[in-house]
Amino acid sequence: MRRAHLLSAAVLLLCTACSGGPDSGASESTKKAVDHGAAVRAAIERTSADSARLAEKIELQSADSPTTYVFAIAGAFDLAGDRGRLTVELEDSGMEPVEEVFVGDTVYVRGSRDVGEGKWASADRSEALTRYFLRAPLNDPEHLLRQMKTMRQVSNEGKDQVNGAPAVHYRGTIDHATATLRMTAETKQGLDDLREELGDDVPVYADVWVDGKGRAVQARLSYFGGMKAMTTMTLSDFGTPVKAEAPSARQVVPVTAGEDVLLA
Repeated sequence: MRRAHLLSAAVLLLCTACSGGPDSGASESTKKAVDHGAAVRAAIERTSADSARLAEKIELQSADSPTTYVFAIAGAFDLAGDRGRLTVELEDSGMEPVEEVFVGDTVYVRGSRDVGEGKWASADRSEALTRYFLRAPLNDPEHLLRQMKTMRQVSNEGKDQVNGAPAVHYRGTIDHATATLRMTAETKQGLDDLREELGDDVPVYADVWVDGKGRAVQARLSYFGGMKAMTTMTLSDFGTPVKAEAPSARQVVPVTAGEDVLLA
C-alpha cells in the first residue's frame, strides 16, 4: 500500500484528525543519565488522590489541510471519587456543547445524539471506546493519567510556568499499545497500517509538569507522523468541591457498550 494512501486513510479514520520534538535544555547525555519516571508516577498518584478543576484542549489536523479541529473540555473532577462533570465543545463548529456527568463506572451524556429532548445517553465508562487518536474514551481524564504513568525514558526538561507557578517539566514517550488503548478497531487498524509504513521512528511524546507540591498540574500527549494530534490537560484549584449526580432514571437512555455516544 502506498504511503499517500495510508496517510489519507488514517486521517479519514481520525475524522480529519500538534506536536514537536524534544526540547533542548540540558545536554542529551545529562538527560539520559537518570530516568525520572518514578517522580512522574508519584506526581500522578498524588493528583489522582484529589479533586481539581480541569481544562483540556484536543487539537487534530490532517497533513494536507490547514484546518485544525479543536475540542475544548472544561469542568471539575473528583479523581479519587470517580465523579465529575464536564462540558465538551468543538470550537467554531456551530454545534451546541455536550455535557458529561461521570458517576462511578457510568457516564451520562446530554446533547450528543438523538435520544430525545432532555434525555441523557448512558454508557459504561470502563467499556467505552474512542474513534480519535490521543483522545480518551468519553474524554475521561483518568484514562489520560493512566497513559501518562507508563512514560518511558523520562527526562527533566527544566522549569516552566503552569497556572502562574513554577513547575518541573518532564518529557518521555509512550508505546503504541498505550497510545491506542481502548480505540475502536477501525481507527486502530488505520493507525497500525500507518505505523507499519512509517516504522517505529515517530514516537508519541508524553509531557508532564509537576508543581512544588509534587502534583501533576499539566499533561500532554503529542504526535506527528502523517497527521498531527495533541491533547493537553491542565489541572488547577485542587480540593475543589465536585457536584456530579446521576440524572433521574426516566431521563436516561442506555446505549450499547463501546458505542460512540459523542457526535463530535
